[in-house]
Amino acid sequence: MQTGRLTKTFDLLRKDKWLYLMALPGLLYFLVFEYGPMYGIVIAFKDYSIYQGIAGSDWVGFDNFRRLFEMSGFLRALRNTLLISLYQLVFVFPAPIILALLINEAKHAAFKKFVQTSVYLPHFVSWVVIGGILYAILSPTTGIVKEMAGWLGHEGAFINIMGSRETFRGLLIGSSIWKEAGFGSVLYLATIATIDPHLYEAAKVDGAKKWRQIWHITLPGLRTTIVIMLIIKVGSFLNAGLEQVFALYSPLVYEVSEILDTYVYKLAFNEAKYDLSTASGLFKSAVGLILVLVTNFIAKKIDKESGLI
Repeated sequence: MQTGRLTKTFDLLRKDKWLYLMALPGLLYFLVFEYGPMYGIVIAFKDYSIYQGIAGSDWVGFDNFRRLFEMSGFLRALRNTLLISLYQLVFVFPAPIILALLINEAKHAAFKKFVQTSVYLPHFVSWVVIGGILYAILSPTTGIVKEMAGWLGHEGAFINIMGSRETFRGLLIGSSIWKEAGFGSVLYLATIATIDPHLYEAAKVDGAKKWRQIWHITLPGLRTTIVIMLIIKVGSFLNAGLEQVFALYSPLVYEVSEILDTYVYKLAFNEAKYDLSTASGLFKSAVGLILVLVTNFIAKKIDKESGLI
């Protein structure tokens, strides 16, 4: 019986050999660059030394995780990551949906294309460049906003928005919306385009106004896409944005802006504590996996057609 199964498998492989050959480069990519490096996870359970290598380093089990959770810096970074990610989930995640609804309601084709192009462009600008732009605008000494305030009669000190603990998180959220909302709206606009136009015509005949059409037709049509994107967003809940924070923060705001990604970066490259940084990364991945599974389970319970799996 086992021989028969093998024969059947080889027959299927022979039948579609060209398809499997075409898929081979992609398969090799994932094996070499995605699954191969996973061997490095072992470092999280060892007292790693670059001189002894992974195999030669002593096994310490979960001791690195215990040390992590005893470090005040890690706990501060975890708290900041949770807060910033929560703000992103509440304010940044709905922004592309709202923007897509607004763009979809634009009637003038030329204006609609202009708006779409304008809001897409910030996505292709790196956070390093955006950091320079924000400094040029918000600098308390030479910034454009300060100069404009001076023209309007403002005198005295000007608040350092990028260097203030009270305003820095708001700056992170606002700049995230500005940079990514336009590009994120592409998927929702594409989904809206698949909704049957006859549904809107029927709603108009029944006397439904624009808000009613959006609530009862457009948003239900977006539901599956929104749920899938929400699951992905929740799965990356502990990824608060290394590039953004690294480009914008400074020692003045470390207390409220140090996140797990920047903390791991410092552990690995400033202090050469590769075992602790790997343990932190594994902790993030495990939490992300659990959040994805839980969110997907809840979505399936609410609507069987929603969810990833």
